[in-house]
Amino acid sequence: MSKSLILKYPSVLIFLGVLAVFTLTVTLLGEATGSGVISTSFVKTLGKTLCLAMAAVAMDLVWGYCGILSLGHFAFFGLGGYMIGMWLMYARTKAIVVGSLAQGALPATPTETTDAIGTQIFGVVGSSDFPVIWTFASSLPAQLALVVLVPGLLALIFGWLAFRSRVAGVYLSILTQAMTLALALYLFQNDSGLRGNNGLSGLQNIPGLEHLGQAMVSIIFLWASALALGLTYILATFVVSGKFGNVIKGIRDDEARVRFLGYSVEHYKLFIFTLSAVLCAIAGALYYPQAGIINPAELAPIASIYLAVWVAIGGRGRLYGAAMGAVVVSLLSSWFTGGSAPDINLGFYVIKWTDWWLVFLGLSFVLVTLFAPKGLGGLVDLIIGAAQPDNRHGADFGPDKGARREVEQ
Repeated sequence: MSKSLILKYPSVLIFLGVLAVFTLTVTLLGEATGSGVISTSFVKTLGKTLCLAMAAVAMDLVWGYCGILSLGHFAFFGLGGYMIGMWLMYARTKAIVVGSLAQGALPATPTETTDAIGTQIFGVVGSSDFPVIWTFASSLPAQLALVVLVPGLLALIFGWLAFRSRVAGVYLSILTQAMTLALALYLFQNDSGLRGNNGLSGLQNIPGLEHLGQAMVSIIFLWASALALGLTYILATFVVSGKFGNVIKGIRDDEARVRFLGYSVEHYKLFIFTLSAVLCAIAGALYYPQAGIINPAELAPIASIYLAVWVAIGGRGRLYGAAMGAVVVSLLSSWFTGGSAPDINLGFYVIKWTDWWLVFLGLSFVLVTLFAPKGLGGLVDLIIGAAQPDNRHGADFGPDKGARREVEQ
């Protein structure tokens, strides 16, 4: 990260500073390394929230800066979780099976061990054979590579087919949602190789770290999630800055004009779409070991819509706004749906937040869209005076307020 990038985007240092202070504070207040004020379960909730913020930054990269409203990005998030979850479940099951077979009179053969592991994992769907997609489940490096390769390849193929056909706008959004729905329906099948509706469970038991306890493991994943979020923010800032960033923002504001100027619009969109998918997948690979379980319901289209709502509430086109939106909405959701929020007795009706939270979230999205399009990020601009002076002059290049103009410094 160059000095000029820091000077042009001081939000990078501010964001990283806030993230570091937050992570250190939670560590000092956690049960494993501090005073124990914050419970292990809540440390996991905070770690998962950082992963969701990472996915929101990736979503803002593709929607807020390139103008591609993808309603299927949580599919990549879930695929990342499945890829790492396969190794976690295999390694944990193998340790249990090997320990159990060791109690026998005779040592088990490798074939017997493999069959026993397969029965333990797939017995719930009436099978004992390992599907082809589990070929590399015994190798952590291979599965880590698949965390990037599988979602990245899916995004690359889908994006290439869509962008070369110049599918855009609401039609592209519908296609991305259809892709997510199709993937979720496929994973619900028992013969998908990923245990159907049962999903992968026990992911919080990290092989090799059992001796540390869940309190310490939660702190480790908190730091890993914070590091991943910080690096994602730096990478995203680098991508949207400079000439490359100007091109993708130009595509967002007026795609036809950018294409007329000779730029390969499809290549730029494909790069951003694939990069954001990979970032979402990495976030998912960090999220689900903290959640402990993943099933096809996690890939439902509504999850991708939530992701877009977080970005909209936080402020589209502001990386820190996207992260803020994810953090605020995620924590509020945990509070309202977890039974912590007190019911409101109106006399004639009792508002139970577990029932009304989604209505409240939808209303917030509508109000922000209508009256505060800059979202929470715009509020931060007003509070800290971070809004840069308007040095743009001349006619707008794009139809939206804030589009690049003929003369812009």
